[in-house]
Amino acid sequence: MKIVDAQVVVTSPGRNFVTLKITTDEGLTGLGDATLNGRELSVVSYLTDHVVPLLIGTDPHRIEDTWQYLYRGAYWRRGPVTMAAIAAVDVALWDIKAKAAGLPLYQLLGGASRERIRAYGHAAGRDIPELLDSVRARQAEGYRAIRVQTGVPGLTNVYGVRPDLSVSDQLPRPVVEDWDTPAYLRHLPRVLEAVRAEFGPGLPLLHDAHHRLTPIQAARLGKDIEPYDLFWLEDCTPAENQEALRLVRRHTTTPLAIGEVFNTVFDYQTLINEQLIDYVRSAVTHFGGVTPLRKLFDYAAQYQIKSAVHGPEDISPVGMAAALHLDLAIHNFGIQEYSGHTALTGEVFRHAYTFTDGYLHPGEAPGIGVELDEELAAAHPYRPAYLPVNRLADGSVHDW
Repeated sequence: MKIVDAQVVVTSPGRNFVTLKITTDEGLTGLGDATLNGRELSVVSYLTDHVVPLLIGTDPHRIEDTWQYLYRGAYWRRGPVTMAAIAAVDVALWDIKAKAAGLPLYQLLGGASRERIRAYGHAAGRDIPELLDSVRARQAEGYRAIRVQTGVPGLTNVYGVRPDLSVSDQLPRPVVEDWDTPAYLRHLPRVLEAVRAEFGPGLPLLHDAHHRLTPIQAARLGKDIEPYDLFWLEDCTPAENQEALRLVRRHTTTPLAIGEVFNTVFDYQTLINEQLIDYVRSAVTHFGGVTPLRKLFDYAAQYQIKSAVHGPEDISPVGMAAALHLDLAIHNFGIQEYSGHTALTGEVFRHAYTFTDGYLHPGEAPGIGVELDEELAAAHPYRPAYLPVNRLADGSVHDW
């Protein structure tokens, strides 16, 4: 079997997605997600100009060798653009291999380690009453674990609480959010106290600090929220400085989850070796695909650290499906983020995976179980879009 064609499809059924479609001489096709939110076209160029020409005529079954060729052969290694491009190739090849075998991908990864995959959803509100209503809405949808985000008194636009995007829709520039760390640190414990009082101790609660705290601020927050028994505190501090988590870990027993912006195992070495985190958060789409993420999970398992694959709306159904096959197969699965997608996105990317009563399953279709409607995708072309940026009261840029 040989690869005879590889095409990059960009579509925006509500938001932008980048998909690689590989075709073999036996008529089998495979899909891979290469979406990099806010920098999509950089990955399109990387694939089209530098990767696709290397794939034509090669054996699609040689997944490990192809991965190493694209990673080591580029010389300029790592980084989100490179790893998203490699991920698209890797997932597409796994899709082809599983289709050739007539099996869902998880069967090629060792078979199922569980019957279903626990998911968590997102609840948010500008104030506490609105947040409580949002939690009820997620419960009504079936979620059994919920991430809670709330506005902060005195701030207009805060991460996790959807702002008015009309200006961004009219002008392709980032929405500017505002931030005040002391106000946040004072407010969040009161928010979690209210949620626990309303919903009791049994509901798993998660919260995302989204890289905005210094190590000592993160340590204080982790300690302050211990009475509310979080499932985890996510991205408490920018983790490029891995040693910072030593300070956080010394001061709190709140579980820590980190890694959605990480691209390789090297970003995790200190965090895993010293057991400074409890969950690894990287996405198949941004970590180079199924091949390296499976290795990361096996590495983390040696330290009793669990998986928690990043699953926002900007991971396409292709990337989500690949994650679910991994989730079902690995032993040290923790939880899966699932934001869901718009109905239109589901029409463009028809998928076999299901969400029922708070749990996901990748389905039994051969491959990853996603088919791309290219005609419908073409009817929704790319639209320039950015992630927000964050500024403090004095106007300086802060971590978002």
